[in-house]
Amino acid sequence: MTSGTTPGLTRFNTSADSDAVAALHEVCSSSAWGSKILAQRPYATVEALFLASDAAMAELTAGDLAEAMAGHPPIGRPKAGDPTSSREQSGMAGASEELKAEMLELNLAYQDKFGHVFLICATGKTGEEMRDAVRERIEHSPEQEREIVRTELGKINRIRLTRLVEEESAA
Repeated sequence: MTSGTTPGLTRFNTSADSDAVAALHEVCSSSAWGSKILAQRPYATVEALFLASDAAMAELTAGDLAEAMAGHPPIGRPKAGDPTSSREQSGMAGASEELKAEMLELNLAYQDKFGHVFLICATGKTGEEMRDAVRERIEHSPEQEREIVRTELGKINRIRLTRLVEEESAA
């Protein structure tokens, strides 16, 4: 993972606020998170951007977290035409119909209990690993789960920020 300055970081630091806001919204749907990241530009290094992201994530309210989660489709059902969610959920792409049906059932049970989608940093995880995680996490209290979601969102944000600052040219 890059920790210094990249052409993508330079582009992000120098882009118009409206372009940076749009790019940040693709990383995380929380407007509070995006505002905090935007306000601290320019970033000297990618690591400084990551630290700012982590700090902003730690400060999000329950409402801010709900806004961030609203931008994530349920596991096993990536947004149509969205290469990011498809890539992140690729571990479910080859899953059996039985596993996909079980994930749908577990997602619905989780959503009934917590009022939001099951959120996990799915990059690199198999369908079975995601199923096992939802089975375990559905037993948590809402407070425990909110902090796990915060951590998972932070991981997702770092992966997406890495893609943002390592891209050779603007998408």
